[in-house]
Amino acid sequence: MKRIIFLFILCLSGNIIFAQNNEQLNATGTGALSSPMADSSLKLIEESYDFGKIPQGKPVHHNFEIINTGKSAMKLVSVQASCGCTTPEWEKDKDIPSNGKSIIKVGYNAASEGVFTKNITITYNDNQTKLITIKGEVWKTPSASAPSNSTINDLKD
Repeated sequence: MKRIIFLFILCLSGNIIFAQNNEQLNATGTGALSSPMADSSLKLIEESYDFGKIPQGKPVHHNFEIINTGKSAMKLVSVQASCGCTTPEWEKDKDIPSNGKSIIKVGYNAASEGVFTKNITITYNDNQTKLITIKGEVWKTPSASAPSNSTINDLKD
């Protein structure tokens, strides 16, 4: 029984050491399993935007600026929001030249009261992706105008 436990611990230790070596190789870019995302050509000026407190029923939007840092033209394949209350707009049929800039306009329909965080996924050059985020808090607007004050006439005298 002791031999079985010893062999199990020895195999487990070997697997842990092997996994750490692979992570180091991938992090330095010299390993065969290096990620294609490491050579990303899309640079985001900002990855997140906080609208702060916004009134209910008032749609808001923000422009995210992107830069093509690659050596060849880049194409935005799709820009998809995590829900229907968030609408991204971008130039769909336009290539972004090397060192060129483009704008992704993200709108949010502030129909529901409360805190929100929404993710937008940018897919470019067929299979690479980046994530941008919008957040904020929608406060409920009064359902009616302020009530009339009958004592206001007393102040005029």
